[in-house]
Amino acid sequence: MTLRVLVIGSGIVGAFTALEALRAGHRVTLIDPAEPGSDRAASFGNGAWISPASILPMSMPGLWRKVPAMLADPLGPFAIRWTHLPQLTPWLLRFLAAGASMQKVEAVADARNRLLQDAPSAYRETARMAGLGRFVVSNGLLHVFADRNDFAQEAMEWELRKVRGVRCRPIEQDELRALEPGLADHYRFGILVEDGAHLTDPGGFVAALVAHACERGADFVQARVTGFEMADGRLKAVRHDSGLLACDIAIVCAGAWSQPLASQAGDFVPLESERGYHIVLADPNYVPRHPVMPRDGKMAITMTDQGLRVAGQVELSSLTAPPDWRRAEILLSYLPKVFPALAKQCAAPRLSRWMGHRPSTPDGLPCLGRSSASRDILF
Repeated sequence: MTLRVLVIGSGIVGAFTALEALRAGHRVTLIDPAEPGSDRAASFGNGAWISPASILPMSMPGLWRKVPAMLADPLGPFAIRWTHLPQLTPWLLRFLAAGASMQKVEAVADARNRLLQDAPSAYRETARMAGLGRFVVSNGLLHVFADRNDFAQEAMEWELRKVRGVRCRPIEQDELRALEPGLADHYRFGILVEDGAHLTDPGGFVAALVAHACERGADFVQARVTGFEMADGRLKAVRHDSGLLACDIAIVCAGAWSQPLASQAGDFVPLESERGYHIVLADPNYVPRHPVMPRDGKMAITMTDQGLRVAGQVELSSLTAPPDWRRAEILLSYLPKVFPALAKQCAAPRLSRWMGHRPSTPDGLPCLGRSSASRDILF
């Protein structure tokens, strides 16, 4: 049976969803207030990693002890804006509860592992079928540490990954130098996530996927969805800022902007904006052979088509709060610490910066399934 499927959001999740709906033989329309691949979306500005190792939640046992420091340090790697605290408190309490025990952490790791274990191969296959293989590079993801004692601080987390089948190979000092000759001398141990991959242009890849979907018969409408038209529990149309779009199924893939739509569909979703930043250095005079994440900085350093991207930071705040560009400067300050050859290159004319909103649930799990208001609205 051919259905009229409306995909709300044209980021990476919306693009993949549209392609799957087309593959199933449905008529598909994507709707988004921004052009696919634009810098409005988290899909544009992320760290470019496709990592099967990203299975652990942010919330871990004992994290509650660090909350005062998060509030006191606006430039820490995980920060909470004071002005947003009253609104954030219910979410934060759920967040702390989600990591209150290792049993809870392992349950989240099991669920995320089922979602992520085949992610690199799924990206490669989709890119191949769309003629976009140039966007996906599969040479692993390299995490670097000062030494084995430094790694020991995260050994339990890596063991959780290993027992779930994530292929992580230890890299001793000599091999680390061979893999990344430009790495600073104070990094003497590494872990290579062997099945990891990365995108050479995350925003460009999303735009190309949506274009491919349109070539296969999908439509794209640039508008903002505002609600749903229902009759007897069945979806009839989706309201947007320019009118109505009739459909049989609506799939919400709007990222950090999904909560109001979920509410209208009868569901409370504890969703907050996990704001992230990136800096891109154009034409670097050292190009890393692998994407690299230093343990002391916790940022992804990846060569993209636009330049060397440094992405990271977690800032919990509202969707409307202005960026704190000091956080981007922190990312920039790490580049010469990780790759000394870049020390003289971090000048303003060579730089671009970005801030965006990653959708964040307290336990780090996605919200998937049918809505309470209608079986025709999916998340």
